[in-house]
Amino acid sequence: MMTTWVALSGKLDIFHLSLGVISCVIVSLFSSDLLITATTFKGMPGLWLRFFLYLPWLIKEIVLANLHLLKLVFHPRLLDEINPKLIQFRSRMNDDMGLVTFANSITLTPGTITVSLSVFGDYVVHAIDDASAEPLPGEMEKRVATVFGEDHD
Repeated sequence: MMTTWVALSGKLDIFHLSLGVISCVIVSLFSSDLLITATTFKGMPGLWLRFFLYLPWLIKEIVLANLHLLKLVFHPRLLDEINPKLIQFRSRMNDDMGLVTFANSITLTPGTITVSLSVFGDYVVHAIDDASAEPLPGEMEKRVATVFGEDHD
C-alpha cells in the first residue's frame, strides 16, 4: 500500500510519507479481517503446490476455449451457432476460497462468465453456446476441489 501511496502522491518528504504510513495503518486495521483469517495459513505450502499444478491445466483450458470462440466468431452462420444461456448449479465444495477460485476459473475461460455465486455454493454462469456450457461444473470443479484439499468424487 505504501508503494502505491508514494507512486500516486509523488512526494517523498516527511509530511507526505507520514500521512502515507498513517493511511496504510488505518486501512490495514479496517480490512485485516478480510485478508487474513486464523485458518488462512493452515496447510499453505501444500495448497500453493497444488495450485501451481492446477495452473497449467487451467491455461490449457483457456487456450482451447479461445480457439473454440475463434472458430465460433468466424463461422459463416454465427447467429445459428451461438445459444446464450444461464446455467445454475450448486458446487459440492465447502471452502470459500475454493468457491471463489472456481468462479474466477470459469470467468477466465472464454465463453463463460460467472454471474453470481452465493455463500452456499450456488452458481449462475452465462455461457455463449452449448459447447461452452456442457462441461460445467465438471472437471474444473473437481480440480479446484483437489487444490483446496476437498474430497470430490
